[in-house]
Parts: sequence; structure tokens; C-alpha cells
Amino acid sequence: MTEATDPVEADRALKTRHRKMWALGDYPAVATQLIPDLGPELVRACGVRSGERVLDVAAGSGNAAIPAALAGADVVACDLTPELLAAGRELAAGRGAELEWREGDAEALPFADDAFDTVMSCVGVMFAPHHRAGADELVRVCRPGGTIGLLNWTPEGFIGQMFAAMKPYAPAPPPGAQPPPLWGKEDHVRALLGDRVTDVEMRRRTVRVELFGKPGDFREFFKANYGPTIAVYRNIAGDPEQVAALDSALDDLAARHAAETGADGLEWEYLLVTAHKRG
Repeated sequence: MTEATDPVEADRALKTRHRKMWALGDYPAVATQLIPDLGPELVRACGVRSGERVLDVAAGSGNAAIPAALAGADVVACDLTPELLAAGRELAAGRGAELEWREGDAEALPFADDAFDTVMSCVGVMFAPHHRAGADELVRVCRPGGTIGLLNWTPEGFIGQMFAAMKPYAPAPPPGAQPPPLWGKEDHVRALLGDRVTDVEMRRRTVRVELFGKPGDFREFFKANYGPTIAVYRNIAGDPEQVAALDSALDDLAARHAAETGADGLEWEYLLVTAHKRG
């Protein structure tokens, strides 16, 4: 009996850690100050229209859900972390957007089959640890002929490289968990969605971030506001040498990307995916 329940308990513990991690810092500040244009871009790419039923999976504080609601859609924003949903409600109220906020796991969505015209996720579902389960849920809750839209950081881009830089200092991932930036690889996404979708379009694009004057500014902002970065630094807090090494790795990453850009600011690459569920 114990063996049968162990995987369930392990998954529950993993999701609890994820929930706590995303509640660290101030993710709404990351979304609104650094990448405010990504949510509206995903909404446009999905062709969201007034009256459509839209689900934003791993919605965070609503950087895509709120623009979809302002476009006139009937929107549900679903996320694992209650603190992010609470922040999203405040942001939506300030912008005059009406939508439903629902706590839920991207790998076990609390919705019926074929329930939504559009199912989207803006740098969200990519952080669910079991990619196949997340992809299966995206497809399941989308109606036949409906749109699935994703915006994910690429492994080769700045955020993907940031996760690579943090990996040696992070706790070992549990068995079966996959790296988030894999969702930014075209072949990986195609394999996950398979023949359940048609009209697949994938475009690599970049967003320009100009908030940071020097590499150390980027590092300090993420150490203060971004849950995954905060969690990694907490993991090595008792080892000053490791903390200094990670500081240096993140500074080097920012300096290298700034030099490649050749101007003030950083270019962060992402993969924009749209597809239709096969009827």
C-alpha cells in the first residue's frame, strides 16, 4: 500500500515546493516591468475574439489573461499559486478587466474536456515538471478546431541560459522532471502535441529588456523578485563561495548578452507557438 501511494505523495510534495517557489519575491513585478508586451502578443497570435471562452494555463498574475479579457473574451486564469492569483485580481481590477481566477495544477486542470475555444500559456506551462502531462491537458480542455497558443523561453536564449547557469547550484530535480526551456525547442513541442493538432506555426522572436544599467542590476533584480532564482540562492546560502560563483556566472551571462546585442539592453529569445486542435 505504501508503494502505491509514494508516487502520489512525491508529486504532491513537488507541487507544494513549486507553489512556494513561485510565491517568493515579486513575480508580478517581473511580468509587468520586464515582459509586459508578451501577454498581449500571445493573445494577438491566438486571434482571441470577443465572446470566446479562453483558458490561460499557469497564468501567474495574468499577463496574458488580462489582455484576453480586455479583448472581450470570457477568460479563466488558472494557476497553482494562490498568491499570484491574488495579485492578478488586483491588477485586473485596476485595468477594468473581468475574468475568473481559479487555482489549479497545469498537469491536472480542473476543467471538462473540450471546454475552451482557446487554451494558452505565456511562459507558464513550461515550468510544470512533467511536460507530457502538461501538453495532454492543454489539448484535452481545448475544443476540436480550437486554438492552442504558447510562448516559451528557448534554451539558447537569455532566460534559458540563466537556468543553465543556475543548475549547478540548484537541488537535483526529482525523477521524471524535465527542464523548462525544452518547451522552447520546436521538435520538443511538436513531439508533445503530436498529431492531435494541425496548422502548427512556430516563430522565434525576442523581447528587448532595457531596465538594467549593468549586469549586476539584472542579478540583484532577479535575486529579489524571481522565485526560481531566490530558491537557488537559498539552497546555497550557507556557502559564500558558491554564492559568489553564482553571482559571477549571472553577471557574466548578462555582460555577454549585452555585448552581443551591441547596445543598451538585453534581447531575450522565446518561441511563439500556435496550433489548432484536430477536429
